[in-house]
Amino acid sequence: MKTNLKNYIAVIAISAVTAVLSVIGYGKWLQNKYAGSQEQGKLPVNYAKFFDNEYAPGSAIDFSAAATSATPAVVHIKTKTAAKQVANNSPRYRNPFGDMFGGDMFDEFFNGPRVQTIPEQRASGSGVIISQDGYIVTNNHVIDGADEINVTLNNKKSYKAIVIGTDPSTDLAVIKIEGNNFPYLVYGNSDDVKLGQWVLAIGYPLNLDVTVSAGIVSAKARSININQRQSKTPVESFIQTDAAVNPGNSGGALINTNGELVGINSAIASPTGYYTGYAYAIPVNIVKKAIADIVKFGSVQRAFIGISYPAEGLPEKQQEELTQQYGNDWKSNNGVFVLGVTDGGAAKSAGLKEKDIITKINGVAVTSGPQMQEQISIYRPGDKVKVTYLRNGKENTILVTLKNKIGNTDIVRKTTILEKLGGTLENIDTKTAAANDIKGGVVVKKIGSGALSKTRVQEGFVITTVNGIEIKNTDELKVALENAKGNVRLDGIYPGYEGTYTYPLNINAEDEE
Repeated sequence: MKTNLKNYIAVIAISAVTAVLSVIGYGKWLQNKYAGSQEQGKLPVNYAKFFDNEYAPGSAIDFSAAATSATPAVVHIKTKTAAKQVANNSPRYRNPFGDMFGGDMFDEFFNGPRVQTIPEQRASGSGVIISQDGYIVTNNHVIDGADEINVTLNNKKSYKAIVIGTDPSTDLAVIKIEGNNFPYLVYGNSDDVKLGQWVLAIGYPLNLDVTVSAGIVSAKARSININQRQSKTPVESFIQTDAAVNPGNSGGALINTNGELVGINSAIASPTGYYTGYAYAIPVNIVKKAIADIVKFGSVQRAFIGISYPAEGLPEKQQEELTQQYGNDWKSNNGVFVLGVTDGGAAKSAGLKEKDIITKINGVAVTSGPQMQEQISIYRPGDKVKVTYLRNGKENTILVTLKNKIGNTDIVRKTTILEKLGGTLENIDTKTAAANDIKGGVVVKKIGSGALSKTRVQEGFVITTVNGIEIKNTDELKVALENAKGNVRLDGIYPGYEGTYTYPLNINAEDEE
C-alpha cells in the first residue's frame, strides 16, 4: 500500500514539474517566434551608452537653482516709436479734370493723400544682460526702428538704453544701460546641447512679469526662413524647443539646468501668433561671437566659405532637377553637397570643387547647410579652418582661409547712414533759417560720392524733411534716415529761391543685408 502511494506521489511530482517546464519553454518559444519580441536583460545597440557616464540619466528634476540664478539677468524691454508722417511714394495719376473743379481736391481723390500719419507705436520684448557694465543682447526685431528704449530689471529698476549695434542677418542687437555691477548670465556652449535635454525659457511674455517655462531640446540646426524678412544674407541654425514661448519672450534667455545661457529666444512656430508647440532660439555660440564683433567693430565680421549647397525643404520639382544633374549624391546624409564654388572665394582658393561633400568644420561634424552655416558663423574673415570633405568616396582635409563678402580678409567697418548719404553736411545757421522762415535744417555743403551723387541735389540745398518728417539738425537727419525703409524722399529749399524742392533716393540699395 505504502509502495503504491509513493508511486502515485512520484508520478504527480514528475507531471507537475513537466507541466511547469512546458509552460516556460512554450513562453520562450512564443517570445522568439514573433517579430518585435525583446530578450530580457539584453539591450539594443542604441542603448549602449545610456547607462554609462555619457548618457547617464539625470538626478531628480529641480529647476529652482537655475531659474533663481538666471532671472535677475533677464530684462524687460519696452520701446516707443513716435508718430511719423510718411510720404506716399506710389505712382501718381494725372487728374483728368485738370484745375476745372479744384486740382488739389481731385489729385488727392485719385492718388490718396501725399503725406500719411503713422500713429505712435509701443512694443515690448526681453533681453539678457551679458556683462556687469550693462551690455544687453536682444533680438533686432525687438528694437528695430525704436525712438526710445526702456529697460526694466527684475528688481523693478528702470533705465534708458542706447543701441550699440544690430545684425539683421542673425536677428541680434546689442543695447547698453549705464551703471555697473549688474547681474549677468554666463555663456554655455550650444555645441554641447543635446536632443532631449531640459532647457528653460526666461522672459517677459504678453507684458507679464518675468516668467520661466521648461521644455526639452526637440531639434537642432533648424532653418525656418524667418530672418530673410530683414536680411538678404540670413543666418539660421536654431535650437528648437517645446518650452512655452509667446510674444514678449523675443530676446529672452534659453538656459540649461546649470543656469548657463545656451540661446536667445527668437521665434515661434504658430498659426495664431501664440505658443502652439515649438519655439526657436539662436545658439549662444553664434550670439557671443556676434556680440563681440558689434562691440569691437560696430558690425558683425561675417566669414564666408564661398560655396552653394542645396537649401532645406526644396520643392519636388527642384529635387528632381538636382537628381537628374547629380544623381542621388546631392542627397547625402554624410555632409553638405557642394553645388558650386564662388570665383575668388575661400573654398575655390583652397581647392574645393563641385560635387565635394563637406563633412566637418574644424573637426565638428556637419550634415546640413544650417549646421555648416552655424560653424562658419563663429569665425571671422582671415580665420583658418580645417574642412574635411569626401571626393569620389575618399576623405580629405584642407585648410581654408575664410573671406568676407567682398572677397578679402579685411575688417568690414559699418558705414553710418550719413556716410551712405555722402557729402559734407552742416546744420543751417539760425540767421539763414530765420530769413527763410524755417525752424532749422541741414545744408549740403558738398555732394561727395554717396547716395546724394545719384540725385539732382545741388550744393547749398537745405534738407528740411525726410519722408515728411521735419528735421532741424544732423542728429535728427540721422534718426530719420535710419528709420526710413526703402525709398527716401528729401524735401527742402535753396536759400534765396522760392519754393520747395523734392528729391527721391534709395539710400540702402547697395549695401542692404
